[in-house]
This record gives sequence, C-alpha cells and structure tokens, in this order.
Amino acid sequence: MDADRGAGTVTSTDVTDVLVVGAGPTGLVLACDLARRGIAVRIVDRSPAPPRTSRAKGPNPRSLEILDDLGVAEAVLAAGSAPLPMLKYCDRAPVAQADPWAGSAPSPDAAYDRAWLVAQWRLEEILRTRLAGYGVRVELGREVVGLTQSPDAPAEAGARARAEDGADAEASRVVVTFAEDRRGEGAALRARYVVGCDGAHSSVRKLLGIGFEGTTQEDQVMVCGDVELAEDALDRGLWHQWFDEDGAVMLCPIPGTRTGWWFQAGPERDGRGRPLAPTADGFRRLLAHHTGLPGQALTRAELLSTYRVNVRMADRFRAGRVFLAGDAAHVHAIAGGLGMNTGIQDAFNLGWKLGEVLAGRADPGLLDTYEEERLPVAARTLDLTSERLRATLEAIRRPGGGLDSAITADTTGLGVGYRWSSLAADRTHLDAGTHPDAGTHPDAHTRPDRTHLTTVTHPTGVPHPNAVTDPTGAPLTADEGPQAGDRAPDAPCRDAATGAGTRLHRVFAGPRTTVLGFGPGSAAVLDEVAATYGGTGVRTCRVYAADEDRGENRAGEQSRELGEEQSADRREGRTGAEVGPPGCAVIDAEGHAAAAYGTGASARAQASAGGAASGARTGTIVVVRPDHHVGLRVPADDARSVREYLRRLHGTGHSAARPPERSSERSPGRFPDMVDAVHKG
Repeated sequence: MDADRGAGTVTSTDVTDVLVVGAGPTGLVLACDLARRGIAVRIVDRSPAPPRTSRAKGPNPRSLEILDDLGVAEAVLAAGSAPLPMLKYCDRAPVAQADPWAGSAPSPDAAYDRAWLVAQWRLEEILRTRLAGYGVRVELGREVVGLTQSPDAPAEAGARARAEDGADAEASRVVVTFAEDRRGEGAALRARYVVGCDGAHSSVRKLLGIGFEGTTQEDQVMVCGDVELAEDALDRGLWHQWFDEDGAVMLCPIPGTRTGWWFQAGPERDGRGRPLAPTADGFRRLLAHHTGLPGQALTRAELLSTYRVNVRMADRFRAGRVFLAGDAAHVHAIAGGLGMNTGIQDAFNLGWKLGEVLAGRADPGLLDTYEEERLPVAARTLDLTSERLRATLEAIRRPGGGLDSAITADTTGLGVGYRWSSLAADRTHLDAGTHPDAGTHPDAHTRPDRTHLTTVTHPTGVPHPNAVTDPTGAPLTADEGPQAGDRAPDAPCRDAATGAGTRLHRVFAGPRTTVLGFGPGSAAVLDEVAATYGGTGVRTCRVYAADEDRGENRAGEQSRELGEEQSADRREGRTGAEVGPPGCAVIDAEGHAAAAYGTGASARAQASAGGAASGARTGTIVVVRPDHHVGLRVPADDARSVREYLRRLHGTGHSAARPPERSSERSPGRFPDMVDAVHKG
C-alpha cells in the first residue's frame, strides 16, 4: 500500500495500542519511536494528501540527536544544508553580514553544533519513509470528531490489556470517532492511548475541553510562502534580509532546489492599515518595493499563509488516556525556530514511556512524568521565544540588525533538562527511605515532598526549568559531570572489540535505557543488570579508560556482536530494534567520556579518601534514559540505588514482561502526580 494513502476502512472492532492524530514532525517522530518498539501504532491526518508546509526551517542540534537515534539524521543532513550567513540590507543596499554560527564547532559532548536547514515537507517525507519501513503508513483523510473514555477506567499495563478481552479492558480504552470519509463510510477505532499532535487548532484538545490560554498579537503579522526566483536573481549562498521603516522582506534558499526560496515579509495593507491576504502578485509588489528586483523575477508562489505571533499553552498535557504534544499543546513566537523542535522533543519524551507501559514493564504512573517534565519546558520556551522576538524586533529597527538576534545558545535545545522531575533520582533521594528493603510502600518512590522545593515561576505560575532549589533555598549546583535530569553528554570512543570509532550517543541509540559503568568497581553492577534485564529494555556499556586493564572480558565480545547487529539494523531500517546482545564495551581513548561525566574526578576523590585502596570498588554508574537524559549517577558500590531506579523504569527484569499479577509482591514504583506542583509552582 502506498505510504501516503489510507490503510483501509476503520471499523468499530479495530483496536490499536496508540493512535497518533496528526502527521507532522511531532506525530511522525512519535509513531517512529513507538513502531520500532513493536508497539501497535496508527497515525492519522485530516488532510487528504500529505501536508506540504515549510514555515519551520529545520531541526536544531537537540532534534538532530533525536533524528540520529531514529536512524534518519543522515538523510536529513543530505536533504538540507548548514545555516547560511545573513546579508542585511537597508534602503535596498547591503549594510552588514552576520553568521551566528561562525564561532561554533562540534564538540566531544555534542556532535551537532548548529541547526540544519531543510524544508519541513522534506523532513516529513523522510520520517514517513522510515515509518513505512516498520509497516506503518499514514492514514490520510481521517478527521477525528469524537473521543470517549471512561473517567473511572484504570490505566492498566499494556500486557494485561492485550491478555484481556472483557468489559473491564474495554472500559480502559479510548473510542475514537472519525468523520464520514469520502467513500461514505463512518468509522471508529478503539485505542489504549491517543496522542493529539494535530497542531494549534487541535481537534483532540478541543474535544477534551482543555483550555489554550495565551495571546495573539494581531499587529505582529507576517506573510509567508515558498517562491521561485529567476536563476541568478540572488546569491543562493546567503539568507537575504531587507528591513525598512515601512516593512521587510526575507528570502532564504530552500535546500535541495535550484530556484526555490522561503519568502517572508511584512504584509501589504489596505487603506485602513489592515493586512491583506498573501497573493503571488502581492509578493511581487513587496519584492520590487523592498529589494529593487523586478517583480517578474518571482516566477511562482505557493503555500501562501499569514502568520500572527501566537503565544499559547494548554492547561494540561494529559486527560486520562489522551495526551497532547507539539503545537496542540503549545505554540510559540517564531523567533528562534523552536516550535517544531519542541514538538519533536515532546514526542521523544513520551514515546519511551508509552512503550514501557504498554510492554507491561513499567507502572502506568510513569506516564504522569510526561506532563511533569514537558509542561515546564514548554512554558520556558514560550518565555524564551517571546524574549528573542522582542530582541529581534528591536534589532531590525537599526541598520545592520537582523534575524541573527533570535539565535542564542538557548535555542540549540542542548541545555534542556529535567532536574525537577521525579525521574531525576540521586543517591540522597533514593537513600531517604525509598529502597524496597527499607520496607517502604511503592508510592514512596518520589522526590522530596514538593512543599520543600523553592521555584522561580513563569508569569502564569508554571515553574521555570532548572530553577529548582534545595530546602535551604540554595541552588542545586552540579559537581563535575551532569546531574540527574540533564541531557546525557556524547563522547567519542573506540569499540573495545574492534577498535572502530564510535560515540556514546551511538551506544544509546535505540529504545533502551543504557547503564554506563566507569572504573573497575562497576563490573559487578553491570553483570547484575545484564543478568536481570538483558533483552528487556536495558543495555549495559563498560567504559574503559585508555590505560585500564581490560583483561578477558565478555563485554568486548558482546560489543563486537552488538556493533554487527546495529550495522545490520541501520542498513535494513531497523535502528533501535530490540535485538542483539544486552551489553557492550568502549574505550575512552582520549578521556572525553570521563571528562563529560565527571568520573575522573570521582575516581580521584575515592582514591584520596582511601575508600577503594585496591581499586576493586572504584567507579561510577550512570543510568541514561532512552531519551538521552541522565536518570541516576552513583558510585559503583551503590548497586541498591541502581537496582531500585531500574525497577522504577523497567519493572523487575525478565519477569516484568509478563502480565502483572495481583499478589503481595511489590509492584514497580509509582511516580507522584505532579500536576498540582506544575500548576502551582
């Protein structure tokens, strides 16, 4: 079946694990992540043909890391181009040139140092192709008009839901109703979870009755479109920007085309100052007025739209078994290019959590952490993009000012983390009576009570990410290396078995949690993890220092096998499939991994304290979540904390893949409901 056609009639007897509504970048990333986990996913879009939009100009560095994990980064890089230097004009004359990325370069802990220009419709094509490789195709012309779920339905684990087929299981599903399609067929579908990725005018959000508060600036208007210019009309190696007192025109070459350009401009206005709708002739008049080029140089214009600065956020990102992601949950000022990127990152946060719950390994309470983590990030992004817009509007009032004012280190996405999250465990929190052998109830697996946390709040009352402080009011500062909740750094390494170059983010790639072991003392913990979780969503990786004795280690042979499996997976479109050995080993030849994770300092501190004179206990364990964020970082002799943290994410190991049983045995730890904490700060 063609990738862009519907998948046939949907009847009321159809059931799927997850229904994704909306086939833009957010929905496609989520569907790809779920499909590679073996989750039954369907994705629908109301459009009769694949949407062809290009307002978003491409992924930022953090989104590129996500696309790399999904196995499509190479295709995205090939389809696009590096961001271009910006040439600014005033009164039709060039006055300044700026390259906001001139001083940046890839670093050991971040392989991508800049955003990438690629048409949104081309990015979507690449993601649809990847999704089709998993046997999932976008069902077009499917408009959601109804959602029904039981308000009292328990959120049972997916493995049990698949095993049951009675009324109780049915009550725990969402019934989705579609509009009558063009063939006159009514349709309904039952899904265990639904995710609305259907844009700022989200039908899913409206059906849920979730508020979408914010503002629309009617006086801040821009017209946009894809145009073609006569060859040699402008230098395609530059992003051209004309700013005058009575308006502006911006033209950026569309990568992969010979004569295509992104056109953005202040609109034409009528006699009363009201903006006129964009037209091809209107674009020609704007071009001639601001640039001095003849209007006839613009030979074609399509995808015309009017953009108004719109800053809004949903009251909540979840209602029962239905979630919101991307523009359905939050819309931002265009400055900084963070709208599409924030949606992609929403999807990557949610995908692994749905996967673990539906596989029956994690308690459904894990899904509460999606809103807990992503709502504050969205609020902060609203602040950031609004501030960047103000800076840009101020800059363009001066000759030489331009869109480079919108770009800062904050817009890369690499600094986004979740230190406030209940998933951001550290030894202090785990030692505070939360170990299973301390006799606590599963519901006690939480961060300290939120009443002890001081936060800096967004004007709407949402906590500012990274503003969490300890009970004394002192900021939580890191020692060397990332804290729990931070993005896990990348680092170049060598495969211990083959000597081939690799990097930690390549080790992380795929739908698993990764347990990194630094130092000789980490071996016992890694062996225990591999024995408990091998093949059920957790991999281990021993990170050897360049001068460390590796001996005859199994990890080296496992590393060779894993490398061969991953190479085959990438060739055959199975990146991240749950296959291959559970462990690997790499050599930190240049010390970049130790530097990034602060393990060199930890080892020196342990040695100087005399705590591991023989070296047998020296080391550090770092648990990295499937979305590349640090979950736990503890000394290697703290196997109990590692055991407990993995139990919270992945259950008790191999047995966790079976349907949960009703017994006195402790279930995987529940995560707290942080909705009140998020809204009240």
